[in-house]
Amino acid sequence: MDRERARLRDLSRRLVRLHGLLLDRERQAYERRHGAILPGSLFNLLLHDPQFAWLRALSGMVARIDEQVDADGPLVPEAVERLFREAYRLLKSDDRSAFHDKYRDALQDSPDVVMAHADVSKVLTA
Repeated sequence: MDRERARLRDLSRRLVRLHGLLLDRERQAYERRHGAILPGSLFNLLLHDPQFAWLRALSGMVARIDEQVDADGPLVPEAVERLFREAYRLLKSDDRSAFHDKYRDALQDSPDVVMAHADVSKVLTA
């Protein structure tokens, strides 16, 4: 079961990097319209501002993974696989949602996001 926990940690690490890049892009867009964000305000914006709402799907995914990693006791293999499938669907589906639309835009605009997406994809298809 330690192997499963390590797989989830690895997925989480890769998703956190991707999330950070997406959050930074959205922060920059927000600051262009509204001016500089005060120190400590970004987290509040991520939680409550409509402009950042699309990122909450990815934030929630990372939180669910980390919750499983930090849980006491053995991991259930089916639960681990379900998290991998959810991550795959979130990042690779052709769904039409705010997340998917903004994510596709980020993939078109940012080589860093493309590289982070490829990094996550390596473990999703393994």
